[in-house]
Amino acid sequence: MKKTWLLLAGSLLLTACQDSESENTATAPVVRGLKTVLVEDQERTTVRRFPSVLQPAEVTTVSFEIAGKMGAMDLKVGQVVKKGDVLASVDPRSLEIQVESAEAAVTQAQASATNAAASLERLTTLLEKKVTTRAKVDDAQAQATASAAALAQAVKQLENAKENLLKTNLTSPIDGIVNSVTVEPFSNVSPGAPVATLYRTDGFEISFSVSYEVIQQLAVGKRVSVRLADNPTIVLAGAVTELGSRADTVSSFPLVISLSEGNPALKAGMAVEVSIEFPVANGSGFLLPLTILPLVGQIDENAGPNRPANTTVYVYDEASQTVKKTDVTIGGVRENQIIIVDGLKPGDRVASAGVSFLRDGQKVKLLPDEK
Repeated sequence: MKKTWLLLAGSLLLTACQDSESENTATAPVVRGLKTVLVEDQERTTVRRFPSVLQPAEVTTVSFEIAGKMGAMDLKVGQVVKKGDVLASVDPRSLEIQVESAEAAVTQAQASATNAAASLERLTTLLEKKVTTRAKVDDAQAQATASAAALAQAVKQLENAKENLLKTNLTSPIDGIVNSVTVEPFSNVSPGAPVATLYRTDGFEISFSVSYEVIQQLAVGKRVSVRLADNPTIVLAGAVTELGSRADTVSSFPLVISLSEGNPALKAGMAVEVSIEFPVANGSGFLLPLTILPLVGQIDENAGPNRPANTTVYVYDEASQTVKKTDVTIGGVRENQIIIVDGLKPGDRVASAGVSFLRDGQKVKLLPDEK
């Protein structure tokens, strides 16, 4: 009996010790490891991006100088052409007939002019012999003059007919790309009617609208960079060439960017992203990763000198080994980083991982910087 009581007492004592250890374990605070970024890199400019579409800087419209019926045509949008290439042709048969008619008219006018000149010469001789009258000579003179004018006109018409015959082929005036085709094969065309439009491959521009805040910070000639959406590895230089002084819509001002360099991959209609640098408010700010924000990606990319964004970050306090919730001001975004213009100082360490799980005054263990 005594042995049984001893065993029961020992069991109760062991259970009590285990419960005490569990309580101590449950109440002991967990010290979270903290990854930080050192505040040291400063930036003086922020970058804002604007999506748009690549457009040809100059579009050339080509048309026939003569009327006629189109022949077969194999001209397609996007086709590359060289200067002098034949784009389309009209049937030359009607023009050949016009040349033949003009040649016949010249022959007839030549004969009339010859007869009129001979008649004038004969009547002039008779007048000298006083066999005819001055009135008849004057009539012969007028007839000779009219016949000579008719001959000159017939010759000019023949020259025009021959020149028109040489215009049956429509050739490209530039090296470029076909932008549009506005006629069908075997259709009738009139002089000056658009047949196709072409654009050069060495001249592109981008146009879009910006706010009053942005337009006030720009000037003609400001350098920008343009990235192709379809091939982000291609980044080209450009410059502001036009600034609208009047808004297209409410507080939306037109802006035109011209590319300063070309690339074989460029095609009209391609999606692009224009990056423009602006000065940072207060002259400069600290460049830090987006991961310092409690909600990564919830930052307004339009934040800038005239539109600051306020948020909070956690700064490590070495003395207390805790994190302090700190109010900061964002002056812009550059690449995948933000620019803090107020609230931090050089040497501060800002939490850069697991920020959403931190609280003000929380005890943490500083992790070493990654190499």
